[in-house]
Amino acid sequence: MDIWGKIFAAGYDRFLAPTEKAGLAGHRERLLVTATGRVLEIGGGTGANLPYYGDGVAELVIAEPAEAMARRLERKLPGYRIPTRILHARAEQLPLETGSFDCVVSTLVLCTVADPSEALAEVRRVLKSQGRLLFIEHVRSDDPKVAGWQDRLRRPWAWFGCGCQCNRRTAESIHVAGFSLAELRQDKLAKAPPLVRSLIVGAAARGG
Repeated sequence: MDIWGKIFAAGYDRFLAPTEKAGLAGHRERLLVTATGRVLEIGGGTGANLPYYGDGVAELVIAEPAEAMARRLERKLPGYRIPTRILHARAEQLPLETGSFDCVVSTLVLCTVADPSEALAEVRRVLKSQGRLLFIEHVRSDDPKVAGWQDRLRRPWAWFGCGCQCNRRTAESIHVAGFSLAELRQDKLAKAPPLVRSLIVGAAARGG
């Protein structure tokens, strides 16, 4: 395991804390209470979403490939009210049955996966025909000046953020992957660095 990965995981919750208090936690709460049935969360990280799942969730599977993150996630599971298991797997290669989940959750994850189109294809594969993708993702800014800096600083930011790409057009990627965007809201992540301040929140139906 790389040293920076360990440091990043150790400081992740503290790094996000101001942003959570400034509005990100509210986005999580409003979105995740709508999750029902059998739920897969990709890139679960340290478990920031755990407090916000509602009683409609029957089972939760959390895919997290980073060992340092998964260790911190495991510490939060004893006594958790929803049956939950951790799956050490990448979003691009999920060892799960086709059509086996009612919801897939992705929060601040599609910026980091190596291949968004491959990850979204896997998400679509494991969803039931009436399944939904629930997402909170930071994206490329609509402001040309900020977008320019996102392009220029993409590589150093990716090193700092363990692969995080600050300039992705994620809403477009979700649409191209075959999902039907049922809900899409745009916002700004207060207290977040300008490179990752533009936010989308929404739900997408798997479709045919």
